[in-house]
Amino acid sequence: MFSVSKRINNIIESPTMKVAAEAKGMQARGEHVIDLSVGEPDFPTPRNIKDAAIDAIEKNMTRYTVNPGTVELRQAIQNKFKKDHNLDYTINEIIVSNGAKQSIFNAVQSIIYIDDEAIIPAPYWVSYPEMISLAHGKPVIVETSEENGFKITPEQLKNAITPATKLLILCNPSNPTGSAYTKEELEAIATVAEEHDFYIISDEIYEKLIYDDYKFVSFAELNESMKKRTIVINGVSKAYAMTGWRIGYAAGPEPIIKGINKLQSHSTSNASSISQAATVEALNGSQEVVEEMRIEFEKRRNYFYDAITSLEGISCYKPEGAFYLFPNIRHYFGKSTEVLKIEHSFDLSMYLLYEAKVATVPGSSFGAEGFLRLSYATSMDNLKEGFERIKIALAKLK
Repeated sequence: MFSVSKRINNIIESPTMKVAAEAKGMQARGEHVIDLSVGEPDFPTPRNIKDAAIDAIEKNMTRYTVNPGTVELRQAIQNKFKKDHNLDYTINEIIVSNGAKQSIFNAVQSIIYIDDEAIIPAPYWVSYPEMISLAHGKPVIVETSEENGFKITPEQLKNAITPATKLLILCNPSNPTGSAYTKEELEAIATVAEEHDFYIISDEIYEKLIYDDYKFVSFAELNESMKKRTIVINGVSKAYAMTGWRIGYAAGPEPIIKGINKLQSHSTSNASSISQAATVEALNGSQEVVEEMRIEFEKRRNYFYDAITSLEGISCYKPEGAFYLFPNIRHYFGKSTEVLKIEHSFDLSMYLLYEAKVATVPGSSFGAEGFLRLSYATSMDNLKEGFERIKIALAKLK
């Protein structure tokens, strides 16, 4: 009998995509579902970026590009790193891929081999452990606490290190919690990395979405030594509302980037030529729309945080960035309706989907049982309606 490989059987489907698919199925059946599950801006891609893509099509820029991305785009990324973080990268230290997810996957495959260990703080983005497993490595999960802003401490990091440790993956600001590391917190982690000699993949895809005058610091900008052991991941999906354009990029030590380039040459080859042209405009053009979107996200965060924390028994860390809340919902464990008892975050997530028609993601998907991820990357009207539905549904649990 034919079957898929053991490697594929050992990984799970992305839970966020699974929940989104169920919500979309309900919507297709005519049900009014408010989707708070997917991390995707609801804003349109800015006009200047769309015009750049149209112009690229009209100029017949529809051929293959060089595998790591056009020189023009890598220069734009160079300029972005210099302007935002005073970081100097050569174009040979930068590679463009089909979304930040592929950038991370390629970096993991280029660093991790059989039995190498990668430390991943939980809550984590759902794909990190599966990517490590696909590279035949071992994900080492370190549980963080709500009280500490879901951030790994130097002591926790030290305790997780073994002779097989090759990598630490940080998402900053975090998906799913929205928490962000201060410069001092990053420096403390950097000291441990230097002492024990491992790489850091710093996933900074949400760096433009920060609030309350929070100062974002890229891991690579701490010092030259950390720059040499850090692979910075970024892209245009979140800040520029370009999720469907599929452009991400990695910057880091040239040997790692060369490895990524080699791998990508045998998988997808270059990213879309049209999307690359649009991304040049995104990075080089006016950033006013990015700031407008950030301000709107901050308004939504403030409303939704106050609303969710007003519910009985719910606590929630107030996020410094991204567009997620990660409330603690353990208060509702053990409560029931006539047909359902809530025992896990998955139970509550499914209950809210079918009872309130609000899509959320269970914290267990991110390695953190007892929480839900709620995205506020939707309109204020949807957030208000979604909150009222959640409030009514939770009140029914006894």
